[in-house]
Amino acid sequence: MRAAVLHSAAGSLLLTTLAVAPARAAPSEGPGSAEARGTAVAAGRAAAAGIEFGRCPKAEDLPGAIRCGTVTVPLDYAHPDGKRIELTVSRVRATHEDPDGSDREVPGQGALLYNPGGPGASGLYFPLVGMVPEWKRIAAAYDLVGYAPRGVAPSAPLSCQDPGDFFKGPRPAPAQPSQAYKRQRAAEAEAYANDCAERGGDALRHYHSLNNARDLEVVRAALGERRLTFMGASYGTYLGALYAELFPSHVRRMVFDAVVDPDPEQVWYRNNLEQSEAFEDRWDDFKEWVAEHDAVYGLGDRPRKVQDAYEEASERLAAEPAGGTVGPAQLQGAMLKAGYYDDYWPHRAEALSAYLKGDPQPLIDQAGTRTEAGAVAAENSNAVYTAVECNDAPWPTDFEVWDRDNTRLARRAPFETWDNVWTNLPCAYWRAPRQRPLDVRTAPGELPPTLILAAERDAATPYDGALELRRRLSGSVLVTERDAGTHGIGGGPNACVNAHLEAYLLDGRLPARDASCAPRPEPEPRA
Repeated sequence: MRAAVLHSAAGSLLLTTLAVAPARAAPSEGPGSAEARGTAVAAGRAAAAGIEFGRCPKAEDLPGAIRCGTVTVPLDYAHPDGKRIELTVSRVRATHEDPDGSDREVPGQGALLYNPGGPGASGLYFPLVGMVPEWKRIAAAYDLVGYAPRGVAPSAPLSCQDPGDFFKGPRPAPAQPSQAYKRQRAAEAEAYANDCAERGGDALRHYHSLNNARDLEVVRAALGERRLTFMGASYGTYLGALYAELFPSHVRRMVFDAVVDPDPEQVWYRNNLEQSEAFEDRWDDFKEWVAEHDAVYGLGDRPRKVQDAYEEASERLAAEPAGGTVGPAQLQGAMLKAGYYDDYWPHRAEALSAYLKGDPQPLIDQAGTRTEAGAVAAENSNAVYTAVECNDAPWPTDFEVWDRDNTRLARRAPFETWDNVWTNLPCAYWRAPRQRPLDVRTAPGELPPTLILAAERDAATPYDGALELRRRLSGSVLVTERDAGTHGIGGGPNACVNAHLEAYLLDGRLPARDASCAPRPEPEPRA
């Protein structure tokens, strides 16, 4: 998830009162609402039609082992007989093969449907995880099913601008921007919001998380599943939480991995403020690791020296972009990935070290301009991300509110704060109506037990979000990877985490109480 929930590691976050655009109250989600009736109609149609799986769209470049089909959903669930769109779904059937090598046939448990987050990310590649050793047991029992959510290509793709204009690099990345620079970026954000409104038209208002949850219900029905087995990562946890609130009796098992704080007061403006603060801690983690391996990278034997090396590289790139494409903003974006995933640490340290020693190529390879196809995908993903988050909730409409809150925050968390502002600022000028976030909360016995996974130092979806969801979903159990910060931990290298994941998905077993796992090993430096 690119911009969502956070945990404040440096103390309480002072926020000014939100000055928000008028928000359309979410209609009653009870059985009598138009949206609820429309969802039931669409699910009934999908159950009758099923999914005809065949070749996947050529543009997605998926291997032949994955089969694809489409599910038809209403653009507007209040009007199920109106305009409809098609969602693309991918699947690999359960292998039924015992990973331990016996001749025993593993019984099937239906479909495991996965959402990778975003919003704006495609899950069409998810079925490939069955090839990874950590997923073999789950792939033996479940059909692995991914899908492209509404707006994400090839599911009625949304676009806000020409992909050729999307990457505006090389760009500066001031940690303390001038008022002139702020005015420039605010004007760009307003223009982007206007472009989204003009390109999206009346349909734009229907790209939001409540409709994503309704789409999930229709896909469940199309798959022929009486109840849903679902795993969501990052934003996918918020989507799953909404589904649990709207359709609790249709849930079989749910895994929430790297949890977005579902508190309606957090969605999404406050979540992004807290995310910016949390990334400062992860940036510190990365710098400490680089300093520990100064013998390999030569970037300094203390975190402050590594910071100095980063700032020196940023200054050089401002004067002369690497390869004509990598400026300070591209450097910051590349290093931000190290805040998401430990696996990036050796690659990013290597690129920074090589650049400062006179070889810019590794940095160009990691942060430079994408291919034309990559630009199309990135523009589409950003359009969906923006539409969903802007439509989901009220946002401040006065830039002075953003300026005040983020100027204060950037004094202690300069690494990501202003970049996060520029990513989300179109929501200040958004022209489509806003939803009111649902107050997700299930009573004892209303929802089957669910599994929550979280890394203690995750910056993209900080740990407080997992604690909040744990409080709101009765019967849920939280498994924590202690003193670790990789974003998304299920099915990764931590055997303890995977044991809990397999026990739940394969046998329905959860720990009697919240549990914890030791952290994964830190990455090895690359010489």
